[in-house]
Amino acid sequence: MVQSDNQTKNLEEIIMELCICNGLSYENIDQEGLKTTALEMFFSGYSRIVGMKYFPNLTTLTLVGQSIQNITDLEHCLLLKELWIAECCLVKIDGLQKCVNLEKLYLYCNEISRIENLEALTKLNVLWLNNNLIKNIEGLHTLQNLQEVNLAGNVIEKIGNSLLVFQELTGLSRLPNLKDLGLNDPQYGPNPVCLLSNYAIHVLYHIPQLQRFDTCDVSEKHIKILAETTVMKKIMYYHMRVKSVHRQLHDRLEELKESKCRLQNLPEKKIKLFSCNIKHLECELAKLEMLNKTSRNGSPRSKDLETENSVHDTEDAEKACLEKAFIQKISAMKERITFWNRKLDEIERDYQLEIKKKKKSFNLVVQFLLMELETVGNIRFEEGLSNNPCSCCELIQSRFCTWDFRAYDIMGVKINRIFRVHNQILRLKFEEKFQTFLEKEVFHVAENYKEKMEYLFYVFNPKLPVKEKQLLQILEDGFQDLEPERNEAVPLCNSLSICECPRIEFLKQQAKAEGKNKRDPEESFRHGIVIIAKVFLGRSAPVCAASPICQINYPEANSVFRPWKFLGKLWASLEQKSCDCSGWQCEWFVFDHELVLPEYIAEFEYITLVKDKSLFSARNVIVEERKRSTEILILSHDLQHDDEVLNMEPTVKVRPKIAYLDEKTIFSVAKVNIYGQVLNLHGNSLSQLQNISRLKTLRKLIISFNEFTSLNDVYDLPNLEYFDASHNHVITLEGVRGLTKLQCFNLSWNQLKKSWEVINILNEHTPNLLSLDITHNPWYKPVSLRLSVIGQLKALTNLNGVMITNEEAAEALRYIAGSKITQASLLECSRTDEERPPILSVFSCATILSQISKNRITVLNLDGQHLFKISNLEKLEHLRWASFSNNNLTQIEGLDSCLNLEELTLDENCISTLDGISKLTKLTRLSVNNNHLTSLKRHVFENLCHLHYISVENNRITSLVGLKKTYSLIELYISNNCVSTNREMYHLKSLTNLIILDMSGNTIVWKQDNYRLFVLFHLPSLKALDGIRVEPTEGESARDLFGGKLTSDMIADRLGHSDFTEMQELNWATSNIRYTVELVPADQFRNVYSVNLQNNNLTSFSGLIFLPNVKVLCLNYNQIESILPGQKSPNQVTNRQHLYRRVASSGYGQQELAKGRRDAGFGENLPPIMQSLEVLHLGHNGITDMAQLQLSRLKNLKLLFLQGNYISQIKGLEGLQFLQELVLDHNRIKIISRDSFAGQSGLLALHLEQNQIRELRSLQPLVKLQKLFLDFNRIQVQFIFVNAVDSVSLKKSYRSLLVIRLPALQVLDGTAVNAEERLKADYQRLEQV
Repeated sequence: MVQSDNQTKNLEEIIMELCICNGLSYENIDQEGLKTTALEMFFSGYSRIVGMKYFPNLTTLTLVGQSIQNITDLEHCLLLKELWIAECCLVKIDGLQKCVNLEKLYLYCNEISRIENLEALTKLNVLWLNNNLIKNIEGLHTLQNLQEVNLAGNVIEKIGNSLLVFQELTGLSRLPNLKDLGLNDPQYGPNPVCLLSNYAIHVLYHIPQLQRFDTCDVSEKHIKILAETTVMKKIMYYHMRVKSVHRQLHDRLEELKESKCRLQNLPEKKIKLFSCNIKHLECELAKLEMLNKTSRNGSPRSKDLETENSVHDTEDAEKACLEKAFIQKISAMKERITFWNRKLDEIERDYQLEIKKKKKSFNLVVQFLLMELETVGNIRFEEGLSNNPCSCCELIQSRFCTWDFRAYDIMGVKINRIFRVHNQILRLKFEEKFQTFLEKEVFHVAENYKEKMEYLFYVFNPKLPVKEKQLLQILEDGFQDLEPERNEAVPLCNSLSICECPRIEFLKQQAKAEGKNKRDPEESFRHGIVIIAKVFLGRSAPVCAASPICQINYPEANSVFRPWKFLGKLWASLEQKSCDCSGWQCEWFVFDHELVLPEYIAEFEYITLVKDKSLFSARNVIVEERKRSTEILILSHDLQHDDEVLNMEPTVKVRPKIAYLDEKTIFSVAKVNIYGQVLNLHGNSLSQLQNISRLKTLRKLIISFNEFTSLNDVYDLPNLEYFDASHNHVITLEGVRGLTKLQCFNLSWNQLKKSWEVINILNEHTPNLLSLDITHNPWYKPVSLRLSVIGQLKALTNLNGVMITNEEAAEALRYIAGSKITQASLLECSRTDEERPPILSVFSCATILSQISKNRITVLNLDGQHLFKISNLEKLEHLRWASFSNNNLTQIEGLDSCLNLEELTLDENCISTLDGISKLTKLTRLSVNNNHLTSLKRHVFENLCHLHYISVENNRITSLVGLKKTYSLIELYISNNCVSTNREMYHLKSLTNLIILDMSGNTIVWKQDNYRLFVLFHLPSLKALDGIRVEPTEGESARDLFGGKLTSDMIADRLGHSDFTEMQELNWATSNIRYTVELVPADQFRNVYSVNLQNNNLTSFSGLIFLPNVKVLCLNYNQIESILPGQKSPNQVTNRQHLYRRVASSGYGQQELAKGRRDAGFGENLPPIMQSLEVLHLGHNGITDMAQLQLSRLKNLKLLFLQGNYISQIKGLEGLQFLQELVLDHNRIKIISRDSFAGQSGLLALHLEQNQIRELRSLQPLVKLQKLFLDFNRIQVQFIFVNAVDSVSLKKSYRSLLVIRLPALQVLDGTAVNAEERLKADYQRLEQV
């Protein structure tokens, strides 16, 4: 009673203090409290919230610097809008559930550890929780009006139950009105998350509506654009890397498939051989039975009954014996078929096991990449066996002891793959904890702290398999809270045997208990995975056997250890060791998980003494000689047994094979007539069955082991009940019809691929089919084939030799029912999201949205629904993101009304054409991987102007011409197709936005010389090619190697076609052509008469010499040195030139011959080239030596222009007998030698202006010269003619002398020679005489 009175008194004192501080009268609180709307208390004096019942109209309450630990008594303040409880001792958010009108809540500088109990405050728009002890951002999802959140100065590392903080920040993006977010404040400090890489960019990308972030103004649009662009580049980069991993997996699976085919080759041959022989024997047996029946019915009665009976008995006994021998041989052959079928099953089983291993291994790499993306690079994985500071491989090998594994026949360990883990989040924690430890502890000299740093193996629970999720959690979050039931410490060891032997022992015991054979546990433990952690052991203590391993039992220790001698009794494998490994082998337990940093993850396999039984294993195994020989003997024995069975009596005579079937052949060989019921054509060379439909009474037809590719001749056989078409090459059933009574159909061992086509034909034309065999065909979708067949062929009772049960039939019906798009499936697989959420993921939008949300349907995910057709989507006009992957679709249809579709995924189907998407003009992303596409048609893509992503990997596409106008394309993945020619690259040259291209696995990759540089040259905008980043140096190398070449492909790219036969002019002036001209085949350019390549950088005529009919060639402003390029040394000759040397039809073989002749010396008679050339322009080429040009080989040249060079002598014109005009203006010619114009008697015009000519000699051979230009020379002293003694001042009379000596001259220096000059010249000539 006294205590109650004291409490009441204390409450009154607190309320009185509240009234005094706010200018209120405690005595009149009942009246004044109703009028009060705001209260405030600063510093001490208000230890707890009381008396609020007196202030029902309170809207603002401010409490600062108090000792309040809990929020109480606010249920009376229903109108409260603003609440401040700051710098108090508040430990929990509670008591606000009734304050539904609260708009501002300030709870900073307290001791709150969790955001909770705010769900009802839906009007809240300001929340300050800075400087508390909050670890996770949670409990805000209902506060849709929240505009300002301040969480700076907390310890935020996680939000909710997800793995990483960056993944959790996306939860804030669901607050649509959030404008101001503070996680790092200069006054209150940062959260740990703020110290991570790319923190700000990540937040701005996920919460683009922010106007202020960490006290900074981020309202500018370019900031958001920069953040979005940066993140999108990251997503594209990791998407490309994931694609690369998937491609590598595809390549490995293809290698496995090839290995399987090689392994299956022998069993399949044996099965075919025995099956063929069985068919022969059955045929002969049927003939024998028919003969016996005929002889018994038709044999005449003998008069001597006793003799007759004796003969008949003997014959019957022989026939019975022969018939028994046939049956025994058939039975023996069937046993051999069963044996080889078991071999095929074994190969298939091992193949599927290897596929599972490969997929698991590569999927782990994909998860690593996704983790890198989702953590914005704060966790990275570096793959490789090198670059490891601690030599990780050597570490594992050094900690492997053979003696420990002898009991399991393990002789060694092989490291398959190692990843180094760069986890910045865990590393910061590790270093912080490590530094804290160093500050508290003082080590002696002998106890250096570095000696306490170790690399140890993490010990998994041997009774549980290592799951991928657990592995990823360790690498992401560390070793906290993994298996609390085991112990409180992290179990580690420094020996592979301590880490692995318990697992191996458990698996062997488990297999033994379950009655499995020895191979199963051996296969399960042969492959392993180990995590290597960097560990700081700190103060260590030995394990006390009597005390559980927990911190409370070792209060002074950071870790405890248990030496090997305490473990040796646990496993038989560790007993009786003769090595010294036990001296250092220990098991460790570290109590603080933050002192254990996962650094490496290694995949390994054991090298065993026993031969690996997997047929697909490529590892090195040690096999004992006796075991190896045993295996060989077994194989030899099997083959010998096959031969014995084949050689059993009776033998079947080889009969001639029928290649063509006509009516006569049917009568004579097949032994049937128009009314026959059985036709056996087994084992021939038939490819057609002409007129077979005439056999209306035919009930049994056998055409196995022939050459049929189709069965279109088999139709309208109303009585046919049995049809065996096995062991042929049938690729389609088109044409098969009218087999209404067919009950048994054998289509095994053919080339059928399209299951939907076969099923539809059989469903329509064989309604009474009971037994069907379709094994050993290369089906496109073999996994779902059986259920598809059973579900649609409802009369079927036996499929592939296996009876169909009622349960299987019911399952097949459910499967077929689920393969159609219905209203129910649309409701289940669709969503109504309006926008794509900002999530770091490489998956399709339909996949992402279908997992996170549930009006108008905008999202549809029907992956793996076994669909055969897209239908019932007519009303989904608002559909934006759709995925139909892993179905049985053969064409794109039913999307005509989905005109708002932006993203379409159709991976893992059987689609052969993209015609159904041409109207989807808003499409931005298209993925059609793993289908049967053969082309990308132009009309499909010409209207898809927003398409920026195309992925068509693993198809059969041969050309890229359809993508020529997809100008918005940024990413193109077309690996593992059939693109083979380099011309296809020209179709992508107009795609200037293309930055990621994956062409790996196409023929062009290994067919094109310097493929990578070739692509980079023609597509310089690329940032990544075939999953590898483009280095700046690669662009330079590409330009050096491929720049400056004029090829047929470049011309075709400009023209838009490759038909050059109608081309007459070739104009590539100013095109930066530097090296060569390769226009092959030259015959394609036979009508080209004019070529203009001026203003380039050519040094020779190169491939132009092979153009057959060129008359005009313009090469001004180049760097021509010679008609043909200089000879290269053998090691400089390219692969293309090697090819040209060998192939005469290319024309380039002549070039090599010409080079050799030219290099032998300029004076020799070289064969003529370009005999159609009449006009040649070589002005401004820097030519110094005319002889080196080899112009004399151009025998029919009429006009030669060499102006603007550096020629000092006129020579090398000997062979130009038809030359009519020569231009040598603006050179450095000083003298005209005697031989300069020795063979140019037909020259009509000579231009020598702007040279350095001082004397003119030897012009007499130019008897037909009509025009001569000599202005701007240095002819000053004498003008001397050969055999002339006259000398006259040049300025006065050289014109008249030239007119005298050149009688045909009509124009001199641009001025016509008139009659007066001609008369005066004649007069002077007479005077000289």
